[in-house]
Amino acid sequence: MGLSDRLVAAWYAGHPALALLRPLEMLYRRVAQRKRARFLAGAGEIYRAPVPVLVVGNITVGGTGKTPLILWLIEHCRKRGLRVGVVSRGYGASPPQFPWRVRAEQAASLAGDEPLLIVQRSGVQLVIDPDRGRAVRALLEQEDLDLILSDDGLQHYRLARDLELVLIDAARGLGNRRCLPAGPLREPVERLGSVDALLFNGADTDPAGGYGFGLRPRALVNLRSGERCALAHFPPGQCLHAVAGIGNPQRFFATLEALHWRPIPHAFPDHAQYSAERLDFTPHLPLLMTEKDAVKCRAFAADDWWYLAVDAEPSAAFVTWFDSQLARLLPMAP
Repeated sequence: MGLSDRLVAAWYAGHPALALLRPLEMLYRRVAQRKRARFLAGAGEIYRAPVPVLVVGNITVGGTGKTPLILWLIEHCRKRGLRVGVVSRGYGASPPQFPWRVRAEQAASLAGDEPLLIVQRSGVQLVIDPDRGRAVRALLEQEDLDLILSDDGLQHYRLARDLELVLIDAARGLGNRRCLPAGPLREPVERLGSVDALLFNGADTDPAGGYGFGLRPRALVNLRSGERCALAHFPPGQCLHAVAGIGNPQRFFATLEALHWRPIPHAFPDHAQYSAERLDFTPHLPLLMTEKDAVKCRAFAADDWWYLAVDAEPSAAFVTWFDSQLARLLPMAP
């Protein structure tokens, strides 16, 4: 286990040694609170788009299921006749310039793994830029859109927003509820009181003060051929190598176990880069990975490499609430 993995484990286990980091945490909290206060006061350069901006973000470090939820939001809005665009920081991307328009045929090293996945799955118009306000401007210069989804960016206070959706891992929660580096929080826990909705990934029912949503496995997709197979392609008890380079790899491994397979787990850092040699495991077994990992591995995939396609399923109460917000923000929409 690497240093970062040990630190994450300590955050969620409440290790007493983290008390040594309290002075740094206090400094971090002051900076975060000052940024928030400046935003609320309207100080500094804040871009407000001419269309509604919906931020889908985290208050914790690590994965909470943002990408599947954004894909659900894109599809849901389209069914209501809305033209949707997405902006993202593009973590790990190295385009020749920013802002950068992501297209399905680009490499993950150029576009970033999560933005590329979103474009390949949905065909949505998407621009990456660490300055998300600049990304929104670039997108609106190219496309006639009704609303913008911001992939992450809860703490990017140079972009005004009309709705904030915050995702929380229902199993891990907020850990020790302390800010970086003494805990996993990007902002003090009190920040949750000002967001518009909390969604708990993995909650079967709506918890108090929030909404539940799940990630439902839908199919197995072959990396080389693109063949889409039913989950029954792998029988119960199937042994396989499981690869996950996401914020919480254990959630992926637990999903495979719940499908009655026998995964040999191979956890990698979030946004890890891969090669055929790095994924050459013994014994020889089928290899199953997340879709986020798959966008980086297609060029050198073997015949028996697959990814698990999953879809977000928010609760009915969230769908009703979200539709009411769309009606409020876009009263004249089709």
